[in-house]
Amino acid sequence: MTATTWALVSTVVLIAAFVQGSTGFGFALIVAPMLGLFAPALMPVSLLLLMLPLNFLVAWRERGALDIRNSLWITLGRIFGTVGGMSLILVMSTGQLNAVTGAVTITAAVLTLLLPVFRPNRRALAGAGFVTGVTETTTGIGGPPLALVYQHQPAAAMRSTLATCFLIGELLSLAMLWAADQTNWQHAVGAMQLVPALLVGVMASKSSHVHLSPKFLRYFVVAFSITSGTVLLIRS
Repeated sequence: MTATTWALVSTVVLIAAFVQGSTGFGFALIVAPMLGLFAPALMPVSLLLLMLPLNFLVAWRERGALDIRNSLWITLGRIFGTVGGMSLILVMSTGQLNAVTGAVTITAAVLTLLLPVFRPNRRALAGAGFVTGVTETTTGIGGPPLALVYQHQPAAAMRSTLATCFLIGELLSLAMLWAADQTNWQHAVGAMQLVPALLVGVMASKSSHVHLSPKFLRYFVVAFSITSGTVLLIRS
């Protein structure tokens, strides 16, 4: 990355880490389109690497609210979804992956607004885990399906459970990508360059999740995601 690109993407990573640390989701929705536009060679591996410390820190901070039973159903679906996502990434070009990223981003953002209030059952949780496995392995975006099924649950439970499921799922996706020879040192270097911004964002969210309006942050993520996803879809 050039200095200008690094500064721009770092700013976006800081904001995205702050949003996810406050709400439990939103990081990949915000960062993936920007990486797709300005550093496509880093996708999706660097994004997955970045989310490891992010979700570990959030999961540890909110560990007392973890919903263990639902986490298991989500993870079960995620395992099968990761295999499906791996089969797609092996046959798609960078341009096609960018197009998928843009489409997934826009669709997920719109669905987040339209979906009515409901209480997820085991089938919904496993299904969300499966879709997350496919989309996060191929595009780095895994939050929307889980955010959709958990958006009406208590905020602390949502942050803790989603962060834990993301962490486990990202390790699975990275393992599959590594086994398929889809990773390299450039991905690790790119992620490391953005870690400082990520840590600042997480630390800033430490107290904000108590004071900021979840509704405001939710609409912010949706608006940004639709805009950036549209730009990425057009350019791809």
